[in-house]
Amino acid sequence: MIKQLFFTALLLFAFTELTAKQIKVCKSCGYTSIKEAIAAAENGDEIIVEAGIYQEYDLRIEKPIKLIGIDHPTIDAMEKGYIFEVLSDSVTISGFKLINVGKSYTSDYAAIHTYRIDNFVIENNIFINPFFAILIEKSHNGIISKNIIKGNAVHEHNSGNGIHLWHASKIEVNDNIIEQMRDGIYFEFAKHSSISGNKSRRNIRYGLHFMFSNDDRYENNMFENNGAGVAVMFSKRIYMRKNIFRLNWGTASYGLLLKEIYDADIIDNIFEQNTIGVNAEGSNRVVFENNNFKSNGWAIKFLGACYGNKLMRNNFMHNAFDISYNGRINGNIFDKNYWSEYTGYDLNKDNIGDIPYRPVKLFSYVVNRTPETIILLRSLFVDIINFSEKVSPVFTPDNLKDFNPLMKPVNDRN
Repeated sequence: MIKQLFFTALLLFAFTELTAKQIKVCKSCGYTSIKEAIAAAENGDEIIVEAGIYQEYDLRIEKPIKLIGIDHPTIDAMEKGYIFEVLSDSVTISGFKLINVGKSYTSDYAAIHTYRIDNFVIENNIFINPFFAILIEKSHNGIISKNIIKGNAVHEHNSGNGIHLWHASKIEVNDNIIEQMRDGIYFEFAKHSSISGNKSRRNIRYGLHFMFSNDDRYENNMFENNGAGVAVMFSKRIYMRKNIFRLNWGTASYGLLLKEIYDADIIDNIFEQNTIGVNAEGSNRVVFENNNFKSNGWAIKFLGACYGNKLMRNNFMHNAFDISYNGRINGNIFDKNYWSEYTGYDLNKDNIGDIPYRPVKLFSYVVNRTPETIILLRSLFVDIINFSEKVSPVFTPDNLKDFNPLMKPVNDRN
């Protein structure tokens, strides 16, 4: 019975491929509007849209078809609503320039909106001035690749996100460029998905924001000059590798926020010139390995309830503060990291310092409670109190030490 069903499905697929046709849309073609072509298309057809400007919106796709733009034809929604509403499995949208999506305080208008679909491809499109660019709801097994999204967001309350996933799974978000949206990429209840090769810059809130999203991978992305960097909250089994978090400055800004995160790997990343490289709260069993923390205000801030974390073979170079700790109990492991402020010696020349390094300074403890004291950072008074705490710890955890500090940086990616 199973073999018969499989054979029947193959026959149907082959029949669809053989009977599929191309429908052309242009100013002198039989179809001059995309809406007319969609209405005329049958399952498996391919709609080819030639260059030009098409003032259309609320284009509903309720059948498995492909829409291919030649030389990026422009679809102008005239700020009246959605552009594409995709309600069918197996839809491809590629090669369009989508502009002027409608804006609303009650509806999440998007250039491309999918709802309850499977097996879709959104690639090689350009989005200009969208409210939401790509909004994926309750959809699975999709590819969002090589799109350019450029918004003009100024305030959070009246702007949308670049790529927004809600209750989705097995989505690949690859090689997109997202600029000046509210959040560049937003995941909520999105699982078993990957984000790789994207550049998310100058977004007014987060370059990447995800919540309640488990078993996801984030690799080779750049998150630069965003309002508050990247926020990772209430998620498990996260893998972040070879990403760049840089130039995220502000009074409440950070490269990466971790809140209620469990069993994560943060490996081979660069945290450079952020107010705070990593801001961790309630995060447990996180492995930090082979990361570069360079020229940040704080490299890592542990705010509390962070246990079972391992920091191994990272480079801490020229940060104002390497580690900030809130409390006197350390439940984390620091081992074989490079600290640019380490002044110990290595008599046996094994590249491991002969005396442990204490990365938490008393002054960071003071600044956490009285931020205004930061103006004293380079003063002789601060040097004296840091030295006294180093000799006889009173306020900082006594066991918070790297017992094997490295004398040379590890795998410096710069």
